Amino acid sequence: MAMQVSRFEDNGFSPSQQMFTVDWMTLDDLSEVVEIEEISGLNRWGYDSYKREILTNPSAIMLVARTSEDVGRRILGFFAGWTVEDEMHINNIASHPGFRRIGVGRKLLETALGFGGQRGISFAILEVRASNETAQSLYRKMGFKYVNRRRDYYRFPTEDAFVMRLELYA
Repeated sequence: MAMQVSRFEDNGFSPSQQMFTVDWMTLDDLSEVVEIEEISGLNRWGYDSYKREILTNPSAIMLVARTSEDVGRRILGFFAGWTVEDEMHINNIASHPGFRRIGVGRKLLETALGFGGQRGISFAILEVRASNETAQSLYRKMGFKYVNRRRDYYRFPTEDAFVMRLELYA
């Protein structure tokens, strides 16, 4: 069933009054993950790519934030990344527009970095749209530093990416 923004507002659900948990992403989560991806304007991975990461990539760190309610649990956001040697590459992180600025992205990123630390990473790297000042602000608050600009990195629409890096054991 397709998720609508209004669905979150039904039944008196208020994001500011709800707690959420961060869990490993499962195949059952993918329809909501893909919907959040699409409405967030991320470069499209799509259902099959997320499924492949979950099923076949032991280096993947695939997480979701979901409401803590037992009934009608909803995906609020997701994280997709992987670790290679001592690096974590953050591929996608997004929260549903109805649940932004309540700590979902921060908690997903903190949890992913914790798992990365357990795997021995020493730094994390990501690309972010040059126009996405909200995400850049979160990353800076968490210690990421600007390191480079990639011209015309994104498509639909074409846009530059800022490369940001977090040193974990400097």
